[in-house]
Amino acid sequence: MTAALPLARNLRSWRFLTRVLALALVCTALVVPTLPFTRTGAKILAVIDITGSMNVRDYARDGLPESRLDRAKIALRQLVAGLPCGSRVALGLFTERRPFLLFEPIETCGDFAPLDGALASLDWRMAWEGDSRVAAGLYRAIDMASGLGTDLVFVTDGQESPPLPGGEPPVFEGKPGAVRGLIVGAGGYALSPIPRYDDRGREKGFYGEADVPQENRFGPPPADAETREGYNPRNAPFGSAAAQGTEHLSSVREPYLKRLAAATGLAYAHLDGPGDLEGPVRAAATPRPLPGSLDPRPFLGGVALALVLVTLGAGKAADLRRRLPRRLSPSESL
Repeated sequence: MTAALPLARNLRSWRFLTRVLALALVCTALVVPTLPFTRTGAKILAVIDITGSMNVRDYARDGLPESRLDRAKIALRQLVAGLPCGSRVALGLFTERRPFLLFEPIETCGDFAPLDGALASLDWRMAWEGDSRVAAGLYRAIDMASGLGTDLVFVTDGQESPPLPGGEPPVFEGKPGAVRGLIVGAGGYALSPIPRYDDRGREKGFYGEADVPQENRFGPPPADAETREGYNPRNAPFGSAAAQGTEHLSSVREPYLKRLAAATGLAYAHLDGPGDLEGPVRAAATPRPLPGSLDPRPFLGGVALALVLVTLGAGKAADLRRRLPRRLSPSESL
């Protein structure tokens, strides 16, 4: 009966019961298996436009101008960082009339450092041609995504250079919706000047009206050709006067990009803030189940450690209170 008294007191002590619980959690952590579960990820080919108009600085960050290309790079880096582990991302560049694949799909967590570094290192100087045939590049990017078995995220401002003959894009010969994905329109809605660079990559002002083709004069002449000054059906089917326009200025060509999206079965989203891509990409991409596992042992061990530390801290506090001199009450001091 005497031995039962300490046991009874311990059973009423919260510190004793807390330590027993901590021991039980440690024992459980030694034998508990990992728990399987499935989450939804993505498999994406990201193609980014690096043509000259993507250097237009019509965004701002921290009070400073920011180019479309830099904003797109930041947005893609945040998108990759937010994808669940097991998702896979491939990266390509677009210039002239076709995309160029930098690498095939790699896992976003295990290969995050090289993937993030590749996105951060993208530069307009990687372009091999100055033209920007957006529709042709988009159609080929769709074919590339189909070959890789991925969805597509195509980032561009939509400015065709030189302009399309008659303003009409080439016909999409694929099956609309066969490849899912998103066209991302980069840039502001107001016209802005396009920076110009010399052969050493140093900025030297902006393009003027005479520096950029304002009209595509290949193929048949437009419907209003006969009304133009100097029109001659044989020698001057487009007229004799130089074409005028605003092709030396740039804005996001949103109606045109939405038209391409409708023709190809892709979704469209405008790029505003750096974190704008995650929601539209998740909505447009194919949900892909990713098998995974959850290891509860670190959690169980951490809770057990916290319980032990609480009991030790409470014991130290009680010892400290016992060692402090007891303050006499007014009646005891008389």
